[in-house]
Amino acid sequence: MNITAEQVKALRDKTGAGMIDCKKALTEAEGDFEKAIEILRKKGAAVASKRADRTANEGIILTKISDDLKNGLILEINCETDFVAKNDDFKNFAEYALEAIWNKKPANLEEALSIEYKNTSIKNELDALVGKIGEKITVSRFGFLSVLNGIVGDYIHFGSKLGVLVSISAKELSEKDELKLLAKEIAMQIAAMKPGWISRNEVPKEITDKELEIYKDLARKEGKPENILDKIAQGRLNKFYEENCLLEQIYIKDNNKKIQTLIDEYNKKYKSEIKVEKMFRYHVSDEVKQ
Repeated sequence: MNITAEQVKALRDKTGAGMIDCKKALTEAEGDFEKAIEILRKKGAAVASKRADRTANEGIILTKISDDLKNGLILEINCETDFVAKNDDFKNFAEYALEAIWNKKPANLEEALSIEYKNTSIKNELDALVGKIGEKITVSRFGFLSVLNGIVGDYIHFGSKLGVLVSISAKELSEKDELKLLAKEIAMQIAAMKPGWISRNEVPKEITDKELEIYKDLARKEGKPENILDKIAQGRLNKFYEENCLLEQIYIKDNNKKIQTLIDEYNKKYKSEIKVEKMFRYHVSDEVKQ
């Protein structure tokens, strides 16, 4: 069967697949446009299956905030190379996945891949992209934050490989612009200093117990008297909190302030009662995936 250049171009414009692949698909489909699209999708799925055991440690982080600042989404899309992470097709797919997840609110990754959005699904678009690019590409994790009273803030570091989403509750929003600026500062702090928890009250007891045990053992090996080991260990635990709990961290823009100080100053100035509720910090090199 004679496949015209116009048919090949139309299929390429529709799917983004290469010219040769489009011609082969149309030939196999005997000119049936929809069947050719299905053939290309299956090819992409087959390529994706072959790439499944490969490592995808590059990619981008994206965020989206609602107009009223009460809801936010953070998403990580991974690929194998930084070159692909900068590819327009990859970035367009990431934006599509962001919009699809934002609109459909899936509960988990499995559900996210199967949701229908704009006459297709993330799985179909993903398979088509893998077939076109030839790299392993994954939708790795996503998280939603929302507040009834307050705002959700975000920060994406240059290069889009590090992103933060943070929710802040507030009784009054009379100074919404100021709170938005503060949320950005706190998000930047989270990005830079990688706190594991918001406050020391969130640190699991098994972790604090383990840290205390380590500090006591170190002090004992340093020759410290047994009767002051607990005091030394507690002091070092406080240092652990200062390094790993957001509210106790030194503010990256002012060594004389802690993050809790920033919040206290805001509350005093605007007679408010804001509180950092939850946070997500995604980095493309993180080992832990959702």
